[in-house]
Amino acid sequence: MDQKIKWQENTMLSNNKVSVDFLGDKEIEKAKKFHQSFPQYTKTPLTNLDNLAKQLGLGGIYIKDESYRFGLNAFKVLGGSFAMGKYLSQRLDKDISELSFEKLTSDEIRGELGEITFVTATDGNHGRGVAWTANKLKQKSVVYMPKGSSLTRLENIRAEGAEASITDMNYDDAVRLAAKYADEHNGVVVQDTAWEGYEEIPTWIMQGYGTMASEALEQLREMKIERPTHIFVQAGVGSLAGAVQGYFASVFGKECPTTVIVEADEAACLYKSAVAGDGKARAVGGDMPTIMAGLACGEANTIGWEVLRDYSTAFVACPDWVAANGMRILGNPMKGDGKVVSGESGAVTAGLIYSIMTREDMKDLREKLNLNENSRVLLFSTEGDTDPDKYRSIVWNGEYPSF
Repeated sequence: MDQKIKWQENTMLSNNKVSVDFLGDKEIEKAKKFHQSFPQYTKTPLTNLDNLAKQLGLGGIYIKDESYRFGLNAFKVLGGSFAMGKYLSQRLDKDISELSFEKLTSDEIRGELGEITFVTATDGNHGRGVAWTANKLKQKSVVYMPKGSSLTRLENIRAEGAEASITDMNYDDAVRLAAKYADEHNGVVVQDTAWEGYEEIPTWIMQGYGTMASEALEQLREMKIERPTHIFVQAGVGSLAGAVQGYFASVFGKECPTTVIVEADEAACLYKSAVAGDGKARAVGGDMPTIMAGLACGEANTIGWEVLRDYSTAFVACPDWVAANGMRILGNPMKGDGKVVSGESGAVTAGLIYSIMTREDMKDLREKLNLNENSRVLLFSTEGDTDPDKYRSIVWNGEYPSF
């Protein structure tokens, strides 16, 4: 098994770029205001890892800690809830800005809409967010999980009132199963994977994720940092990565930070697309055995891919040990730095930045990205310990040691 980190510079950049206006401040502000109307809303922390940055020879490392999001231990609820809100506002012939979370969850609105079943496929975090939102909206949810999914994550989804099960399929086939169920039962698919004819809801999900990116920039500016020089963001289907990339490209234009897209090597469809270099998205099939369950997606969101193709700097495929190392680094910080409890998919970017700055075999990428003492690096820890037993096995017992 190849344990090396692989990377590919983006050779597809051109002046003819896809528009990122749908991820600009105007649209993201709508999503943020919607999220701010939730009684559970608080801005998640941006943790300053100043001492780790000094140790690695960087100007700063800042990591957004999504383990605090709405008590759900992951960022995913941002996308699902906003998409569901947009869908309901469309059904009610209103703009989302007219509908607070309180209004949407009222008996009056429930009576006007009737019963709706929201259907999704998930490794855990997205499904829990959809189930939680459906529960609050007094609606139904059906959730399919790919084989190998965590039983803890399954029970967390069921605890939100969803009809949930683990299938014998990989993630992408579970998505197809969810779409089939919705079609046969007059349900609504809430999925961040876009395909031909299914693009509106994935777009709304990406806009929902923009709340996290916008908060992070606000918090950096509160620290007197006008813009990060580098952003490392993880990707499954590429919706989160596309949302972060699109938001910062919209805000900063030609001054957009250097952005690195990070995947699990067993599910590196975006990296493989970048290697092919013809602008077309490639798919990865099979079981995709990686501890980074949230990134175990083999087919790209077409909307997200176009944004990443046209704006991102590099694509990196990481073996599991990189994520495991990131979990240990964030959970055992240097004196003076804040602790971040980060799950497998949340910590891979921290593990990667550590590897780039400390390993001789990563020198070429370090130099290509111009990472040095003037670099201010923004990371997103997208989940906490959503599978606590696995978290302890890695962080306490040293499972998946550094290669």
